[in-house]
Amino acid sequence: MEPALIATNLNKTFRNGSSLKAVDGVDLEIKQGEVFSLLGPNGAGKTTTISMLSSLLRPDNGVEGKSEIKIMGVSLLSNPLEAKAMLGVVPQDIALYQDLTARENLTFWGKMYGLKSDQLKKRVEEVLEMIELTDRARERISKYSGGMKRRVNIGVALLHKPRLVFMDEPTVGIDPQSRRSILDGVLKLRDQGMTVLYTTHYMEEAQELSDRIAIMDHGKIIACGTHEELIRLVGQKTRISLTINAPAEQISEAWRQCEGVANLLTEDERFVLLVDDSNLVLPRLFEIATQKGVRITSVEIQEPNLETVFLHLTGRALRDN
Repeated sequence: MEPALIATNLNKTFRNGSSLKAVDGVDLEIKQGEVFSLLGPNGAGKTTTISMLSSLLRPDNGVEGKSEIKIMGVSLLSNPLEAKAMLGVVPQDIALYQDLTARENLTFWGKMYGLKSDQLKKRVEEVLEMIELTDRARERISKYSGGMKRRVNIGVALLHKPRLVFMDEPTVGIDPQSRRSILDGVLKLRDQGMTVLYTTHYMEEAQELSDRIAIMDHGKIIACGTHEELIRLVGQKTRISLTINAPAEQISEAWRQCEGVANLLTEDERFVLLVDDSNLVLPRLFEIATQKGVRITSVEIQEPNLETVFLHLTGRALRDN
C-alpha cells in the first residue's frame, strides 16, 4: 500500500540578520490509517515542518540534494493542486471569521473546497455533529471558548473528507473538556481509516494517540518508532524526581558525579535524574545529601516514559525552551 506521506530531505533556514536552521534534513514516512505524532519542545521545528508539508513554505535544497514530498504518491512540489485535494490542515492559529457563526464558517470554507448545494449542506451538518457543536452552530465564533474555536478549526479541515490530516498543536491553551473532546475525535478519525499527522509537546497526548512517534529537537528527527520501541532506547534506566530544602547548586554537582546517575536536570529545588538502578543509587543520593546538610523532602520513582526518552537522548527536559 502506498504510504500516506513520504518526505525526504526537508530543510528550512530563516535569515533575519542571522541564519536560523529551523529544519535540518528531516525524512518522514507515514503509513495509511495511522496516527503519527511529531513530539518535541517549543522551537523544535514541528510547525515549520508542517508548513512545508502543506506547501505554505517551500523547502530549501539541502546538502543531500532536493527535497521531495508525496501525498498518497502524488508530488506536492510538482502537482500541488492534486496533492492538496487529499490533504486537510489544522493550523496552530485559529483560522475562522469571528463575526460568522460556526455553521456560516463551515459553509464558507466548504465552498472554498468546491462543495456545492445539497452536498455542502449535508457535509456541514455531519461535521458539526463530529465536533459536537450542532446545538451551538448558530452562535458567532466570537462568543465561543478557545476550545470550541479549535474544534471548529478542526471541522474546517475535515469538510472535504481528506485522506490525510495535519494537526499542529490543536490542544494548546484550551480547557480540559475540549482537550478530551479533540483527543477522542482524533481516535475516531483513525478508527474511520483516516491518516493523521499530529504535532505536540505534550508527552501524554503522543503516548495515548499514536501508532508511531517521531521525536524532534533542534530541527532534526532524533528518534522514531512505536512507544514501546522508543522506551527500549532507555534500556533499564529509571527516572527519579526529588525535591530538597535547599538551593539546587548546593548539591547538584555532587549528585551529578554519583555512580549510576546517567543524567540530571534541576529546576529550582527539584531534581530529575535518570539512573541505572534506583535501588543502588537512592541510598547514595541520601548519603551525599546528609554530608551536604541537605534534606530530601520528596522522592518519586517512575517507569520510563517519553519524557525519559527525551532526557536520555538530549540531556534536557521535553518542555524546556
